[in-house]
Amino acid sequence: MSPTTDLVISMRMSLLRPRFNYSTLAGGRHAIMTDAQKRQFHPHQNAVIMLAVVLSYLPTLRAGFVFDDWILLVQNPLILAADGLNRIWFTAQAPDYYPVTWTSWWLQWRLWGANPLGYHVVNVLMHAVNAVLVAQVLRRLDVRRAWLTGLIFAVHPVNVAAVAWVSEQKTGLSMLFFLTTALAYLRFQRGGRWRWYAASIICYLLSLLAKPMAVMWPVVLLGLVWWKQRQFARRDLALCLPYIAASLVIAPLTVWFQAVRVLEGQPARTDGFLARLAGAGWAAWFYILKVLIPVRLCMIYPRWEIDPSKAVVYLPGLLLIAILVYCWVNRHGWGRDALAGAGYFLMMLFPVLGFFDQGFYRYSFVADHWQYPAILGLIALVVGGIATFVSRRPRSFEPAVRVGGALVVVGLGALTWSQSRIYFDDETLWRDTIAKNPTAWLAYDNLAGALEKQGRIPEAIASYQAALRIKPDYPDVLHNLATLMHEQGREDEALGYWRAAIRYQPDHIESLNNLGATYARRGDFRHAKLYLSLVLILNPADFDAHMNLGTVYLNEKKPSEAVEQFQAATRADPRSPQAWQELSLALAGSGRFAQAIDALQQVLHIEPTNLAAREALRQLGDRSVGNSS
Repeated sequence: MSPTTDLVISMRMSLLRPRFNYSTLAGGRHAIMTDAQKRQFHPHQNAVIMLAVVLSYLPTLRAGFVFDDWILLVQNPLILAADGLNRIWFTAQAPDYYPVTWTSWWLQWRLWGANPLGYHVVNVLMHAVNAVLVAQVLRRLDVRRAWLTGLIFAVHPVNVAAVAWVSEQKTGLSMLFFLTTALAYLRFQRGGRWRWYAASIICYLLSLLAKPMAVMWPVVLLGLVWWKQRQFARRDLALCLPYIAASLVIAPLTVWFQAVRVLEGQPARTDGFLARLAGAGWAAWFYILKVLIPVRLCMIYPRWEIDPSKAVVYLPGLLLIAILVYCWVNRHGWGRDALAGAGYFLMMLFPVLGFFDQGFYRYSFVADHWQYPAILGLIALVVGGIATFVSRRPRSFEPAVRVGGALVVVGLGALTWSQSRIYFDDETLWRDTIAKNPTAWLAYDNLAGALEKQGRIPEAIASYQAALRIKPDYPDVLHNLATLMHEQGREDEALGYWRAAIRYQPDHIESLNNLGATYARRGDFRHAKLYLSLVLILNPADFDAHMNLGTVYLNEKKPSEAVEQFQAATRADPRSPQAWQELSLALAGSGRFAQAIDALQQVLHIEPTNLAAREALRQLGDRSVGNSS
């Protein structure tokens, strides 16, 4: 074997191998484990972790769909369509480009459809597997008390939002592939087999395509290299290049989808960079405190008002920087481990610290489910610090610490069980949110929707009005209240709320469409055409606007203009039997009977049992024969 080969093998085997005794993350005394210990699967410990997850999350197995589960899953045309997989992977029709998650839901829909139990079981089991993988990854990193860290991760109540909320299956799925990314990479470094490196890159791509929350993995990886061997080598940077390339492709794509598909060109935040910079410090401390004191957890936290002209708003961020600098000064001792744990925590949080716009910022700048991948760094740091403290005490001190640790785990599990119950249904979730955050106007809006579904109309109206008292300029709430008023026959009030919606957002398509349709039913065709034309200027392929405008032209006895609108509607939605049926009526009105018959045949092709279309086809056939004779 050549000297060069010996050098390469030596570098490969030494990378990430500890060269010093760590005091905190590694747990102090007797910190270094053998390779055999790291390879052990520890079935009994893993079984305890999985059992703890199942017991803590039992209430979710009785839960239904909440919040955006209805839009993203139950009513998502990409999930329901037979050709959904093609559209998921190769179009921009989804609200976010998470094709691995959408594919998972597309497949699950074929298994259990609209039954929420199946999705909740998948979420709980996936979280249990993630907790086991956390322990495995930390064990391979020579972090002592890795099992305890995995167990606390398993039962920590901050994670409830990522597990009990079906839509956040994307978070659990991304975490699953992220942890296997790390595990495969560590296997590669320990054994030198390039197939493990390839597997790690594939897992990382799958993680990003499930949800790009692990986009900072290349930085985290280099941080772990520095933690282990005190420096970087060219090889370390070279090995990170595929991960960096994947992040640089997926991150801008995610930002584009958020800006165009979710926010529709509207900013989620109007504050400047300095306010966001100050807010990042606030958010970091918020997450730290929620890990250490996980009480009053909430779906939507109060949205902060940050005045960048006041020096005090920068203090939380400056304090955090000062602590990190102090750790850096002590990097040759305890500070190295503190930097590793805190650095991982902050780097994994970086994408959600406020620098990049996303839809949820309309409601709050923080959310529990955003720290799901980050939380294990802080847990490992705290557990390691306590382990170091205990290692320096007499052995007689250890039983009391074990009892205390067990009580902490049981207490966290009890909090998780209680928090899981909040996700039972929309009404329970939003009443809890309002109790903890009375300024959450979105909670009042969603609560009103849940009450409306139950037929509790007076309560729903009161809840919509409560939302408007907090945020009178939000067009979606105005639109929802207008729609409810219209359904109750209070048309004048509905028109007033729809007009208010477009006053605050002139391109609010749903309100414009409903204004046009309502004026059309009233016979005010001039105003109807005005509002519907505005919709088509904003979206030339809007199906409802074409249908409504076509109906207006039919009522005005202008069948040729109606034909144009209904033809556009069939192009917008070729599978709509209503569009083809209305087109047939307009064609017949303009004397184009052969084309009208063709349109009705399209209806029967889509709906073979459509009796009205069959009767209309018979009548058109008789009329066509009569005209030809």
